[in-house]
Amino acid sequence: MSKIVVTGGAGFIGSMLVRSLLANGAAEVIVLDDLSSGKRENLAGVGGARLEARDIRNYDAIAPVLAGAAVVYHLAAIPSVPRSIHDPIPSHDVNINGTFNVFRACAEGKVGRVVYAASSSAYGDTEALPKVESMPPNPMSPYAAQKLMGEYYASVFHTCFGVETVSLRFFNVYGPRQDPSSPYSGVLSLFNRAILDRRSPMIHGDGEQSRDFTYVEDVAELCIKAANAGPHVLGRVYNAGNGNRYTLNLVWEVLQKIEGVSVPPVYGPPREGDVRHSQADTAAAVRDLGHAPRFTLEEGLRLTLDWYRHNG
Repeated sequence: MSKIVVTGGAGFIGSMLVRSLLANGAAEVIVLDDLSSGKRENLAGVGGARLEARDIRNYDAIAPVLAGAAVVYHLAAIPSVPRSIHDPIPSHDVNINGTFNVFRACAEGKVGRVVYAASSSAYGDTEALPKVESMPPNPMSPYAAQKLMGEYYASVFHTCFGVETVSLRFFNVYGPRQDPSSPYSGVLSLFNRAILDRRSPMIHGDGEQSRDFTYVEDVAELCIKAANAGPHVLGRVYNAGNGNRYTLNLVWEVLQKIEGVSVPPVYGPPREGDVRHSQADTAAAVRDLGHAPRFTLEEGLRLTLDWYRHNG
């Protein structure tokens, strides 16, 4: 039986990936997560998944779990630009040292393929849109630099140690199980909670900044396609967005329309390290990986809102 491991599999993206893997016929999936931000309840009702509560910063703890896996999806991270600025040491330890441990363990444990969750923050605040993988990176925060280093490690472990790697630059992923309780939470999780509470959200800046918001199920499906693609994708980096961009003001308008309410937002100072606009060029992912996002923004928002409505 082929072993599949998802690091960070108790997080909101990871837990959707686990569900997608099992729905696609995986007999067993091992979730490797230290539960610092992931939650056991994110895996509630998921049969065929086994949780190993281990920290990727501890090589000896994770190496036996990863050894011999057919595929490792490396999603474990501290995924926050502001947090990496305010408290850079933990994010460095996890996102760089921990990622190195994962690749090292995969090389020594003869893992079949590693799909690495990279970040669109690597592009920085370049004016050119959409963002194409051939653009020179321009990280504007410790988090962006850390995730970019993970891409470099993926490439190096492929060329030097023969590990099959594919890196996917996640854009702004949203959907069920995204935690709105942290000050570093993703903006759409905060928006969803605010609209259900009928209160004004805080928008940092003027709200005209735009993002390539991508529904979590589309991202999970692309991860699986990256694991199954042919050798032409190895060592490469692909955008994992949907090719569109939406302003925060527009997203809030859509949520008000869905709920049939009028709740004006509150505007505050821009956040440190934020880029103004982000949009993925998905041509390479479509061509090489068969990327085919299925959810429009409104469809994704409706599904996400429904989940928050019934899960507190």
